[in-house]
Amino acid sequence: MDHPPPHRSVVDAFGGSWPPELLGGGEGRSWRAGKIVLKPLDRSVEELEWQAELLARVRGEAFRLPSSVRTAEGALSADGWYATAFLTGRHEPGRWADIIRAGEAFHAAIATEPPPALLDRRTDPWAIGDRVAWGELPVTDFADAKHVPRLASARRPLDAPEQLIHGDLTGNVLFADGLPPAIIDLSPYWRPAPFAAAVVAADALVWEGADVALVDHRLDYPSRGRDPRRPGRPVPASRRSCA
Repeated sequence: MDHPPPHRSVVDAFGGSWPPELLGGGEGRSWRAGKIVLKPLDRSVEELEWQAELLARVRGEAFRLPSSVRTAEGALSADGWYATAFLTGRHEPGRWADIIRAGEAFHAAIATEPPPALLDRRTDPWAIGDRVAWGELPVTDFADAKHVPRLASARRPLDAPEQLIHGDLTGNVLFADGLPPAIIDLSPYWRPAPFAAAVVAADALVWEGADVALVDHRLDYPSRGRDPRRPGRPVPASRRSCA
């Protein structure tokens, strides 16, 4: 499906350059307009404000983050679009270990962030699938969905501290010579940090032809760092399980 570019008025509102250029990835909906990237609004204004504040203050030597861009009037959205700063880089299939390492550095930098209340108000399919996978919604309500019963039966208890994570790293870590990896398109979840690596492994296996040995090599969750105050929770067999 073709997605139309932003209108000239939207590009002008964010101070971008005309004409915009369609970027690879991003479901074919991301447009570069000079120093900014424009995307159709797919999240609440509340989430945009929270994200802008987070990205403005999180720093790390092992990763780059795009700042949010406001219109001349100070708004974070215009006519159904929002903007972030353009960062040089490209997705490189097969660099799963590097993607995981970039995610680990980012998660270490945000380890003390509190859970944003907006996460509990999300009702998109990814959020619903995530809650089902982690036992926060009953599997029986989705038993007719393909693969759900089989994947639900593969879950096992897990005691692990939760924190803010980027839940969709695979296609959103970009590499450029001489620069730290760029982490874009934040997908916030409140889960154990190693779950983000599990997502990368699942993506690698399903979409990029990785060998199953990747799972054994990267995802042996260590016993250290577990929080005895947190109850055991079911761990999903795959990030894609109930979406």
